[in-house]
Amino acid sequence: MPLKFNQRADRVLRQRNSLVCVGLDPDPSSLPRGLRRLSPRTQLERFLSGIVSATYPHAAAYKMQLGSYFQYGPDGIEALVRWTRKIGPSRLRILDLKANDIPNTMRMIRDGAFREFGFDAVTVTPWNGWETLAPFLEDPAHGIFVVAHSSNPGSGDFQEIPTPRGPLWVAVVGEVRRLAHAHGNVGAVIGATFSEGLRAARATLGNGIPILVPGVGAQGGSLANTVREGVDAHGRGLLVNASRSILYASDGPDWKRAAGKEAARLKLQINQLRLGLRTAG
Repeated sequence: MPLKFNQRADRVLRQRNSLVCVGLDPDPSSLPRGLRRLSPRTQLERFLSGIVSATYPHAAAYKMQLGSYFQYGPDGIEALVRWTRKIGPSRLRILDLKANDIPNTMRMIRDGAFREFGFDAVTVTPWNGWETLAPFLEDPAHGIFVVAHSSNPGSGDFQEIPTPRGPLWVAVVGEVRRLAHAHGNVGAVIGATFSEGLRAARATLGNGIPILVPGVGAQGGSLANTVREGVDAHGRGLLVNASRSILYASDGPDWKRAAGKEAARLKLQINQLRLGLRTAG
């Protein structure tokens, strides 16, 4: 019997000794200068090849934002499929889709993301009702990360709305915990710019339920706070996503080396923070 997704995620983090998730989100306007003169198809392929090869030794996961590939049209979708499979199962491959629709449509999204594209998990939202996520719960070997509190400035417009259980995002985290214990394949998305939320989310989720954290790096989230508040009692349970700070670490001919160096620095810094937590405890 295959491992449930949350068990597999924990194994990958332990085996890689890394909590780094590379946000593999190409932006044509930010690509290194040497690639911009190439055709979109060629620049995309060379960029993804360079970033993955440079960061692979340091990453536990890769997260691909679907919009980054949509802008390239069919070439982008082909690249998404190709590189998801090239990365392979030794790293977690997350499709950042923030999907939510009626269950029949979600079942199609599940089958496409996992069976056809080869992803291990997708990001989803619960706003159409929790039953819309039921198709994903039928496949515990693959996971979902439920957006509870995002890192963008307007996140509080809806996520902080009061409910009888507290702010809406708190109610979402509570349901994530229930579903994770019942099915073994559910985690949460909490933005790094909301460190007090990370503390509360981890207290609710306990051990072994993964939190995907965007917002470290270019968005200004504190890495120290993210690690301190987000890891579980085993020093894992956390995926720290960094995109622009790694992908565009250099605009010059050394862009691949710079990306690898930044990923290595992030991994080392996270591991030093984890070690400090264990020592203090």
